Amino acid sequence: MPIKRDYIDTGKIRYATLDLPLESMHKMAFKAAEATHCAEEQGKFWEMSHRLFEQQRALEPWNAHAEALALDVKRFEECMTSGRHAPAIRKDMAEAQKGGFSGTPGFLIALTDPADKTKVKGLTTLRGAQPYERFKAELDQALAGASK
Repeated sequence: MPIKRDYIDTGKIRYATLDLPLESMHKMAFKAAEATHCAEEQGKFWEMSHRLFEQQRALEPWNAHAEALALDVKRFEECMTSGRHAPAIRKDMAEAQKGGFSGTPGFLIALTDPADKTKVKGLTTLRGAQPYERFKAELDQALAGASK
């Protein structure tokens, strides 16, 4: 992935995600978000995320995905039934909506507030899948502005 190679791996940018499961489009979207976080507890967030995206039409049973990723299935199932990640997912959903996002994928290119590293100032948003060249132009512009 060129963005990962050129920007994230080099330390030029930090990449963060928010959950925005679109339950109106896929009734299992919220549960899928929970599954990624349950897999994250065992170090396999991205593996689960990619797997569920590829298997959208066959999400249940959830433990089959855990088995395929060699997770501790009992621990994964306990997490899935606990609902412990639901509040954080709902918080992410609210933050994404505050940012004007109602669909995925969506990207906010922002700068960290020098006075408060927990806050960012959005520069631009990209909605929908975009070519690398569009990201590169926006990221380079943001980085140039940050260095001034």
